[in-house]
Amino acid sequence: MHSPEPPSPERAAELRRRFADEARSERPDLSVLCLLIGAQADGTLDDAGLDAAQLELDRLAGEVPFRPGGPRSWAAALRDLLGERYGYRGSAADYQRLESSLLHSVLLRRRGLPILLSVVWLEVARRAGAPVYGVALPGHFVVGFGPQEEQVLADPFDGGRVLSGADADVLVVGATGAPLEPSMLVPAAPLEVVLRVLNNIRAWAAARPERSDVALWAVELALLVPSHPARLRYERGQLLVQRGAFVTGAEEMEEYAQLVEVVDEGLADRVRTEALAARALMN
Repeated sequence: MHSPEPPSPERAAELRRRFADEARSERPDLSVLCLLIGAQADGTLDDAGLDAAQLELDRLAGEVPFRPGGPRSWAAALRDLLGERYGYRGSAADYQRLESSLLHSVLLRRRGLPILLSVVWLEVARRAGAPVYGVALPGHFVVGFGPQEEQVLADPFDGGRVLSGADADVLVVGATGAPLEPSMLVPAAPLEVVLRVLNNIRAWAAARPERSDVALWAVELALLVPSHPARLRYERGQLLVQRGAFVTGAEEMEEYAQLVEVVDEGLADRVRTEALAARALMN
């Protein structure tokens, strides 16, 4: 099973510029950002393909019943359309495929990770006028409908099954060993969703050292998101060294050490030592 091959360096640079502009806009568009991630992974996805994916989301939204009712009715309507009629869902095998984290591929295959299936639910439901948002449960992303006091959760990975409070608790306990907390049910902002998508891609690549190219572009896109974790700088440095860019990687690690020195001098020293070792590889 071969994962998608990346675009040309020129196309990749253009996509990064567009991603940065969208991520820093006043109202970042989740579907645009996820599709740009897909184009960074898959060199066959051109601008016509990006437009086609948006049109498919529009088409699906046009099939949602008009204002079906309260939160539970919205959740049921999306389940009936996406989960039952069109067969969008996930399985354990989807965790082994990079395509499961790429929105355009999920729209074609109707298979994906929980968070990408949730993006499909979110974008279709939003276009149809639903009160919908993502809910980043630990280890399992779902969608929520309605205000907090009337919240209804659905699990797109399970075909859009509407969850009871007990169901959500089982998901969280299974992922963390700890019970569900109310703070876990707050809506996730679009950029939080995007960072989690990129985290999943980095995790996929980390298990496949031969795909450090995927890990690198995923880190570089995450660094373009405002308020990204500072540790991404260190991770980028490590990946550059792994890929033979010893000096550039060492410089990135040294900049990270300077950032963290104020709060953790010991960590800064360890990172500088690692940077020195990377520079020594040039000899």
